[in-house]
Amino acid sequence: MVHHNAQKPAVVVTLTGAAGQIGYATLFRIASGAMLGANTRIRLNLLEIPQALGALEGTAMELTDCSFDLLDGVNIFSDPRRAFEGCDVALLVGAKPRSKGMERADLLEANGAIFSEQGRALNEGASSDVRVTVVGNPANTNALITASHAPDIPLERFTALTRLDHNRAVAQLAKATGVHPRDIEGVAIWGNHSASQFPSLEHATIAGRAALEVLAEKNLGEQWLSKEFIPRVANRGAEIIQVRGGSSVGSAANAALEHVNLWNTSNSVKGPQITSMAVPSTGEYGVEEGLICSFPVTCGGGEYRVQEGLKLSEAGRRRFEKSVEELRQEKAAVESLGLLGNR
Repeated sequence: MVHHNAQKPAVVVTLTGAAGQIGYATLFRIASGAMLGANTRIRLNLLEIPQALGALEGTAMELTDCSFDLLDGVNIFSDPRRAFEGCDVALLVGAKPRSKGMERADLLEANGAIFSEQGRALNEGASSDVRVTVVGNPANTNALITASHAPDIPLERFTALTRLDHNRAVAQLAKATGVHPRDIEGVAIWGNHSASQFPSLEHATIAGRAALEVLAEKNLGEQWLSKEFIPRVANRGAEIIQVRGGSSVGSAANAALEHVNLWNTSNSVKGPQITSMAVPSTGEYGVEEGLICSFPVTCGGGEYRVQEGLKLSEAGRRRFEKSVEELRQEKAAVESLGLLGNR
């Protein structure tokens, strides 16, 4: 079998928080080709805080022991400047979690310091073609902070993960209507990756039929949407913590891989894919420029485009506005803490 890309240099993938559970659930699949395809060679740069380097060394040993065809090397770092040198694809997974009794402002401040430093490191050393995905929460605002400290990298290269919410919405719709997730298209997450998000089925289809029509036939109307579907998708992470005793790891890792794959590969089999991504607004749907907001997008080949001209119902618009207002408040909070750079 001929590897057409055999002569191409390896893609440098930098993953932060690499010793954490999501990092562990992601790395072996990246190295096996699940993220960038079966013909793309990869070099992994793994970043961790100094006290986690021992655990990360163990993960690096395991990656080596897999003898992956596509993996050209694994390097571990505690210095962001070295970790992001030559980086083509950045997955920013590491973030300070919210501990019991912690105020949101404290969470924003703690993460602001981490993501400011990573933004500066990306700006200094990443490849000119870098694509950045923020997974660590609060993801939208962490992406905003990172981008603000990397003024030499085009703003549209910074995105945050809402593919997990998107997948959760598809799964809930599939369960409610008794269909397979592959028959569902057009689901979208609008706003913030938080409990305020608006998971919308207003433009979704099931095997080509309007999802809302199919739901109405099953007597699942506005009541089901507002009392069951939307809260369940928005709070699914908390539900999993309650049952599992730990946060969503496998599903978050899977969504991060899908996000990067859909964005960075050509998707020639199915054509451009519609997904949900938090991207820097350029004024779409009245969201002010620069806020990192989730929209339905089509993407592939390293580009994405927000789907424009979709009409939201009055209730949908209100939900979306509420989530955008939360993004504005988070931006104001990090601004007042002096965490935004001079892009």
